[in-house]
Amino acid sequence: MSTSMATMSKVIFILLLSVGLTIASLPLNSSLAQAATDATTDNFEIWLQDLRHEALNQGITEPTLDAAFKEVGAPLPRVISLDRNQPELKLSLAEYLDQRLTPQRIETGKTMLRQHAALLERIERKYGVPPRFIVALWGIETSYGAYTGGFSVIQALSTLAYDGRRSAYFRAELLQALHIIEAGHISAAAMQGSWAGAMGQCQFMPSSFRNYAVDGDGDGVIDIWNSIPDVLASAANYLHQVGWQYGYTWGRQVQISDQITPDQLGLEKRLTLQQWNQLGVSTKWGGALPDVDIEASLLQPDGPGSNAWLVYPNFRTILRWNRSVLFGICIGTLADKIQ
Repeated sequence: MSTSMATMSKVIFILLLSVGLTIASLPLNSSLAQAATDATTDNFEIWLQDLRHEALNQGITEPTLDAAFKEVGAPLPRVISLDRNQPELKLSLAEYLDQRLTPQRIETGKTMLRQHAALLERIERKYGVPPRFIVALWGIETSYGAYTGGFSVIQALSTLAYDGRRSAYFRAELLQALHIIEAGHISAAAMQGSWAGAMGQCQFMPSSFRNYAVDGDGDGVIDIWNSIPDVLASAANYLHQVGWQYGYTWGRQVQISDQITPDQLGLEKRLTLQQWNQLGVSTKWGGALPDVDIEASLLQPDGPGSNAWLVYPNFRTILRWNRSVLFGICIGTLADKIQ
């Protein structure tokens, strides 16, 4: 292939990724499409060799790297497309909750609370996180373990690390995943997860696994794919380590008065519940807010005239798991509904 053709092909591929399209979706002639694909594969191979060199310097062995990248031949267009179309960026809060807080998910959550009551009580004593929040995270992330993702974590992370949007973050996660394989927690082939590289029934990114995953059943192995005690204890440990405040809830839906101005909305603004009371904020049913010494922020995710929430420090802790306000409200609401 000529230098000019290779350059043109690379430019075409980058432009396609920037708008979330694949080569096959545009009316290119077959030779140009093939040239673009070949150039992408060549560049990816160069990038992959550099990644392998960095991994070797971090103590990852050649056998681990060979097993991990055995089936990784090129970036996955499907992963790029999903990255560009995340529901948290597309849906209103009302739509987001409607899709996730289904009657079945709520009833299954209640069942899981009863079924694993003894385990969850033991975990609460150790980590100080109420069972309903652990189960809610489990339910929203993977429908209580029913669906943990069908992507190779290594291939998904390789795609996102090669892509330019958040390459540094995903490259670091890819290296963390290689360390997990190297340590013998799971094989490369069995390391399946979401398109973004989140793994197991609690959907931990590799760095979260290394920082927060624990052996909940005492068998000497950390298995967030198959061991429910490991899954639930790991989720609780995560929340505990990033600042969960025992004895407090996450927030509540509220009614707001005409005194509330736009500059009083958002996570940056914090007032005590007494101050919010004085501004005319009341419970969902119109009553006074609790007499509790705690600061809260007022959120109205769907804009003026839509539902409003007061959220407490534990809501910010949930956002350490996933930075989406929609996700945080969804977890808190499900926890309330299954209680």
